[in-house]
Amino acid sequence: MQSTATVLVYSDNAGTREQVRLATGRRPAADVPAVEFIECATLPAVLKQLDKGGIDVCVLDGEAVPAGGMGVCRQIKDEIFRCPPVLVLMGRPQDAWLATWSRADAAVTLPVEPVEFADSLAGLLRKGRAAA
Repeated sequence: MQSTATVLVYSDNAGTREQVRLATGRRPAADVPAVEFIECATLPAVLKQLDKGGIDVCVLDGEAVPAGGMGVCRQIKDEIFRCPPVLVLMGRPQDAWLATWSRADAAVTLPVEPVEFADSLAGLLRKGRAAA
C-alpha cells in the first residue's frame, strides 16, 4: 500500500476546508493510506495543482464562490486527462441530481458529517487504488 494519499480540497471557505480535514483525520479508514491535504481557495489554484499531478482524490465545495464545486467538477472531468475521483460537497440533499450532472464520483451534504464523509472518501481512495 502506498504510504500516503493526496487529497485536494477546494473551497473558498476556510471553515469548510477545516471540516474536511477534521472529518478525515489521519486516514478515513484502516485499509487506505494516510492522507495529506492540498488546500485550494480558487479555481486557478485547483487547475494548477491538477496539472502538476499526484492528486488521488478531489473534494470540491459545491457552495464555493465564484466557481462552485459542481461546475469545477464538470470542467475538470472534461479537461483533465485521467481526472482523479471527485467528491462533491452539496448544500442540500436535493442537489444530488446536480452532482450527477457534474459527473462527481460521490457526493455528501454540508455541513460535513464525519462518518458519512470518511466512508465516501475511503471508497474513492479504494477505487483509485484498485484502478492503479
